[in-house]
Amino acid sequence: MTSPSALTGRIPVLLVTPAVPDGAARPKAFEGEVVPFRATVFREGHDLVGALVEAVSPSGRRVVERMSPIAPGTDRWEALLQLDEVGVWRWTVVGFGDEIGTWRHDAAIKVDAGVDVAIMYEIGARLLDRAVGETRRPIASRRRLADLASALRDAEQAPAERRALIDDPRFEDFRIRPLARLRTEAPERELLVERRRAGVGAWYELFPRSEGARRQKDGTWKSGTFRTALRRLDGVAAMGFDVVYLPPIHPIGVTNRKGRNNSLDPKPGDPGSPWAIGGPLADGTPGGHDAVHPDLGTLADFRAFVRRAQALGIEVALDLALQASPDHPWVTAHPEWFTVLPDGTIAYAENPPKKYQDIYPINFDDDPEGLFAEVLRIVRHWMKQGVRIFRVDNPHTKPLWFWERLIRTVREEEPGAVFLAEAFTRPAPMGALAAAGFQQSYTYFTWRNTKEQLEEYLVSLAESTADYLRPNLWVNTPDILTEYLQFGGPAAFSVRATIAATAAPSWGVYSGFELFEAVARPGAEEAIDNEKYEYKPRDFALAEREGRSLALYLGILNGIRAAHPALGQLRNLRLHRTDDDAVLAYSKHLDARFTGTGVADTVIVVVNVDPHSVRETAVHLDLEALGLEPGQRFAVEDLVSGDRWDWSADNYVRLDAFERPAHVLQVIRDRPRVRGERKRS
Repeated sequence: MTSPSALTGRIPVLLVTPAVPDGAARPKAFEGEVVPFRATVFREGHDLVGALVEAVSPSGRRVVERMSPIAPGTDRWEALLQLDEVGVWRWTVVGFGDEIGTWRHDAAIKVDAGVDVAIMYEIGARLLDRAVGETRRPIASRRRLADLASALRDAEQAPAERRALIDDPRFEDFRIRPLARLRTEAPERELLVERRRAGVGAWYELFPRSEGARRQKDGTWKSGTFRTALRRLDGVAAMGFDVVYLPPIHPIGVTNRKGRNNSLDPKPGDPGSPWAIGGPLADGTPGGHDAVHPDLGTLADFRAFVRRAQALGIEVALDLALQASPDHPWVTAHPEWFTVLPDGTIAYAENPPKKYQDIYPINFDDDPEGLFAEVLRIVRHWMKQGVRIFRVDNPHTKPLWFWERLIRTVREEEPGAVFLAEAFTRPAPMGALAAAGFQQSYTYFTWRNTKEQLEEYLVSLAESTADYLRPNLWVNTPDILTEYLQFGGPAAFSVRATIAATAAPSWGVYSGFELFEAVARPGAEEAIDNEKYEYKPRDFALAEREGRSLALYLGILNGIRAAHPALGQLRNLRLHRTDDDAVLAYSKHLDARFTGTGVADTVIVVVNVDPHSVRETAVHLDLEALGLEPGQRFAVEDLVSGDRWDWSADNYVRLDAFERPAHVLQVIRDRPRVRGERKRS
């Protein structure tokens, strides 16, 4: 007798996920994330099969969940697990011949038809006898099943009472302890669960040198410091942001320093780009990646900034930009770390047509061990100062092996470290960086503006790449001011913030977004008078008093995020149909067993993505995706305005781009309609 194939097993278990496409890297999740575990499970013939997910947490706790069939006819099975421990989970999928399920299915048909009635009851009783003999089952369960077997054999019962035993709730004992002679256990897999901040956060980018900067009598500027920037943290916290990201805070090179708007003609007092790392310290000696710019203060001042942020519930993310100005100490100490041209000069950075004459890129091939040791030293240095989050500049221009090794090494020392990849690059390297260990990634969201583009892209982030790539949806950056924002007016800013804050668990804004800064440098996709090359103090308080600020709305969005656990999940986004090609509708639903409150949480977002018009349309909801019954009516509350309406599967909406471009709606279940409430929005 030939044994089953080692490849498929007796009950084939195939296409198991979560998984990284090439299978070489571990998939990942974050603490509290609800992860769908899926597999294709089938067998020959008509007998039923079942499937289980069996997982062992980092602490050794065993979790078993019965999988349910999805997409009828595809043999796909799914179970949702909320992963609540940080560390490496070990798990497998078990497929089995469902003997109890097969018997119940066949017995119901035959008994109702009056065929082989006595035989079917005896077959069921013998299956239960087998289960009673399995010592791994709890004693209480074995007693219940023994009683059920006796009842099945009791021919003196009324036929209806005996027939009801086929549907007896005691068969639920087989849900996670199936009776199965035929079973296949898929190869054990690993899944890395990281701390919650690795997957959930609201980021705010600011330049410390601009916060508190003052113009002097001679027209030049005096830089802001960590101490003056510290005052801005209260405003950041008031808007509900929990990560503040600082561009490089290191000394800036003098050689080839850029002037305003990326000019090659700097004026006296122009501060240069923070990404041109390496320049003079207060005593004139060169400083690099482990130093702070003397204009910003001291290392002690930076630690004070970090402590104040932590007191406000904010983490500090620091830029990790592996490049050097011509004045960096690496240039003289380690020329082998750069590319030398035939004329003896070092090649500066280029991204045609852009040129970065103030920056030398790093060559990782001549001394990889030396470079690795130096970068690891730098990361360790900043972790000692209280930093656990690093935003990595242009990681796709460095070797993949380097990031894989660096992140693995850092994670072994500090499991809470988070690396965000600023990888605006092709899909393949972007995905490879995520699989190599980056906890988060910038995305193409910034350039997805139409309904069709957003639907396709948001679904791909929630489904296709969610096992290894965690998106951080940035609405703008110092480098990116899209045409949508340039010409869309305040409505465009509201629309982009609404989608970014609700479509993914992590999102970010660059300072000035809340002030509707929308003037671009001619011929470029970035803001004019770019803060990368000059001081840019902003009067946020005045703008709020004059009604020229989106700060209040950003705070509302972040408050909604904090209050609704469904928005803290990545994989639960579901699209809904609308009759207008400019109205986007999606929902996020979290079942009651995962919310921590015992009550399901459902948020529906409806957005007019045309910032220039009023749109009236119908929204057609998939009620099953909302955890509702077909035909069910329910109440919704707009979490921004407080309005409530009575909704169903089909609803009218009117979204005025200038007054209300979006609804962020909470589903309220089992609540009678109140007199006077509007039926439509």
